[in-house]
Amino acid sequence: MLQICRAAAERGGCVRVVGGCVRDALLDRSFEEFDLEAFGIEPDDLDRMLEDLGMRVDRVGRAFSVLKLRDILVDIALPRREVSIGSGHRDFLVDADPHMTVEEAAERRDYTINAISYEPLAGRVDDPLGGAADLERGRLRHASHRFSEDPLRVLRGMQLVARLGLEPDPDTAGLCSGIDWRELSVERVFEEWRKLLVLGVEIGRGLRFLQATGWIEAYPELKATVGCGQDPEWHPEGDVWTHTGHVLDAFAVERLGDDEEDLVVGLACLCHDLGKPATTRFADGRLRSRGHEAAGEAPTRSFLARLTNRRSLADDVVRLVVDHLKPRQLYQGGAGDAAVRRLAHRVKRIDRLVRLARADARGRPPLPPTDCDDCDWLLARAEALRIRDQAPRKLILGRDLIDRGLTPGPEIGDLVDRCYQAQLDGAFEDRTAGLRFLDSLLRRRPAAWRAEP
Repeated sequence: MLQICRAAAERGGCVRVVGGCVRDALLDRSFEEFDLEAFGIEPDDLDRMLEDLGMRVDRVGRAFSVLKLRDILVDIALPRREVSIGSGHRDFLVDADPHMTVEEAAERRDYTINAISYEPLAGRVDDPLGGAADLERGRLRHASHRFSEDPLRVLRGMQLVARLGLEPDPDTAGLCSGIDWRELSVERVFEEWRKLLVLGVEIGRGLRFLQATGWIEAYPELKATVGCGQDPEWHPEGDVWTHTGHVLDAFAVERLGDDEEDLVVGLACLCHDLGKPATTRFADGRLRSRGHEAAGEAPTRSFLARLTNRRSLADDVVRLVVDHLKPRQLYQGGAGDAAVRRLAHRVKRIDRLVRLARADARGRPPLPPTDCDDCDWLLARAEALRIRDQAPRKLILGRDLIDRGLTPGPEIGDLVDRCYQAQLDGAFEDRTAGLRFLDSLLRRRPAAWRAEP
């Protein structure tokens, strides 16, 4: 980084460290990526400078105005003048302006805490908007009147308050409430939700920001949980919306640090009770939500469609949502290995389901954290059966039937499935025993399934 700063200075320019890395440094938080902003140097000169330094770059961002260095986590941008030409996130004309002042550049950022810059060669911090003071006070405040030009900044505020434990400035919350969300792209929306779940420390705080700004209206599946009552004996914390925030906070405490795994389980925690608004009834003297697990599939898929086009991710989340009560049910029912195998077949990852169930059980303050005996039992059984982080692997495959003379066709698929169901039930536990089972099955099969002579 200093090499870039020195090269820019030799050309009459100045490169500053900006954005989140400066903010995190002031908070004594670790960071891995550097965002740089180059002042006083023309775009072509910046390209030649980096080329002379032997650095390979990729152009990204609107109008390719950001240079991403290959092999190292450094992005370099020129100050940009963006003129809004519509209501959408992409409705801007972008014009790089290397001669913009530091103060002007700061006003074009989202929040004051991200508008602090650092000039390494001079060892100077510039904070024209008072972002450092906002950090000390734990306040999230918009940078300038230009804030509302980019609707994505509202969702960025959602994840920032969750990551940094901030309270939104009332004027900022009011400004957010008047911004339209309908033109945002799915890809950009997903990134902010991803950061909320994999980086948020107080994720419930981020949800409350969504509610306070009115942006919960963009997610009717979540809004429906607000005011959806629960049995106070089991849920003294309040309605489903409040419970969801506590579940996510419990999840955040035990994140693995594996972004993909944490994303799947975090989304499942967010969506696990979306079926309750449609199923909650007053019966037998108390509020009940019978069947809310299965009823959660439709709103979960609808909600996730607003965030991502990744069908496989939605499938992984839905599997957990529709079976999220199974650890307790199987434990209380004294279930055997067959039930555990079948559960693993449905959810694919018992370890993920256990993480969701633990967070669900612990998201009920003021009840004390539970020991989660059901989760410990299920995880131990899954480990013993070697299905902790995978579905039971099929021991009998189609090629085994072809080797025994059957003609390829639908009968083979049916026989393979019958073998797999028997495997789940414990009829055999290794391939040798499975082949014996298959041979026995073939001897008893109907004549119509026999191979052609």
